[in-house]
Amino acid sequence: MAVRTPIYGLLAEFDQPTVLVEAIHQARAQGYRKLDAYTPFPIEEVSGALGFHRTRMPLVVFLGGLVGCLGGFAMQYWCNVVDYPINVGGRPLNSWPSFVPVTFEMTILIASLAGVFGLLALCGLPMPYHPLFNVERFARASRDRFFLCIEARDSRFDHEGTKQFLAGLTTHPVLEVPH
Repeated sequence: MAVRTPIYGLLAEFDQPTVLVEAIHQARAQGYRKLDAYTPFPIEEVSGALGFHRTRMPLVVFLGGLVGCLGGFAMQYWCNVVDYPINVGGRPLNSWPSFVPVTFEMTILIASLAGVFGLLALCGLPMPYHPLFNVERFARASRDRFFLCIEARDSRFDHEGTKQFLAGLTTHPVLEVPH
């Protein structure tokens, strides 16, 4: 009896982007949800077919901007009112109109940093290793081939059934992706 090593998933290769998009639609219709597509260039239909309709990026950038705005104002308030109050010409210590430029700049700075680091975090980057790197043919995903991977952690995943399903979608052999 051979001991089967755990696999990451099954990988199907396609020659044309339209065939890939159709394969994704068929896989979703079969009930597969843990799948991903890899293409050498962006294809708008792929994200819709995979079900990527919502992103958390607007919330991340908004919260970063809010933190920057409140932090910039609080920093100036602390410096001018609490820590080192200087009464210049009888003006109030909390002169908020003079706080506007720094508050605005802090809002933009922290929102943009939140956007950059939020994007990296939500995309799971940096990713120095991925199980698909173990498949030799996957190197063509950056040149001229299109790939669909159904992950083994999908609740609908059955090794033989999924392999037969993918074999019916492509003319290339279906490859196992080792962990």
